[in-house]
Amino acid sequence: MTELLFDARQLTKRYGGQAVVDALSFQIARGECLGVIGPNGAGKTTTIRMCLGLTAPDAGEIHALGLHMPRDALAIKAQLGVVSQFDSLDPDFSCAENLLVYGRYFGMQDAQIRERIPRLLEFAALSHKADARPMELSGGMRRRLSLARALVNDPKLLLLDEPTTGLDPQARHLMWERLQVLLQQGKSILLTTHFMDEAERLCSRLLVLDHGRKIAEGRPRDLIAEHLEPDVVEAYGNGALALAESPTLKAMANRTEVSGETVFFYTQDARPLLDALGREQRLRTLHRPANLEDLFLKLTGRQIREEA
Repeated sequence: MTELLFDARQLTKRYGGQAVVDALSFQIARGECLGVIGPNGAGKTTTIRMCLGLTAPDAGEIHALGLHMPRDALAIKAQLGVVSQFDSLDPDFSCAENLLVYGRYFGMQDAQIRERIPRLLEFAALSHKADARPMELSGGMRRRLSLARALVNDPKLLLLDEPTTGLDPQARHLMWERLQVLLQQGKSILLTTHFMDEAERLCSRLLVLDHGRKIAEGRPRDLIAEHLEPDVVEAYGNGALALAESPTLKAMANRTEVSGETVFFYTQDARPLLDALGREQRLRTLHRPANLEDLFLKLTGRQIREEA
């Protein structure tokens, strides 16, 4: 039987009478990565804060690691690792010193922390930067140091709030490799992200939030199969927008959407559509399978949400 590490039931949080998180329930099992995705203002960060005991829910309850939040908040936090959305490293300490000081917050003895530091720096590919200060590191290095710091207490569950935001592709891929290693070791992860490729690569299951409510939950590929047609054809270039209203082309697709200068045709069989579009000399087309980004946009819409 799968070991359940985290169980959130009917979590609700209101600000100014508006529900930011609305009757949200989810579970996390051992060795599982649960991804939480949604547009700005969907309630992702508020959910993380409630899971950490930093924000008290107006309703609902959290059971974690056999304990209850907020009654056992300190005991729960002692078994959690956290990488926040924003860098919280101490700029006055070296990489090794950041790990040492952070470990003391958990009541760990210096000898125990110092024994772990070389392994944590090696895991983060920062052994050669042990004496460097955070401001001397690249953005990717700082994020890996934050991850190493979150592991100093050997947590069972990691809460990662957009851990790769602002990183270049190489740094993101290295971060993903490290997170995959942790999952293989049996760690569990609660991950919020705006990167759909990250969610598909790392997450066992996904929770899709919008306006504080859960609108979908399941395995990435299962959600794609449930909500989307298998084939997507993108058309862009001169005359593309006019094609969106073509009765002939629309009849070849299950759905047609327009975003900017690109027309998206969602279809069960792309071959007739590609043949028809191939006769339009000024067009450029891209044929691909449906992905999580398509799912995200279908469920939450294409309209940009500004931060509050």
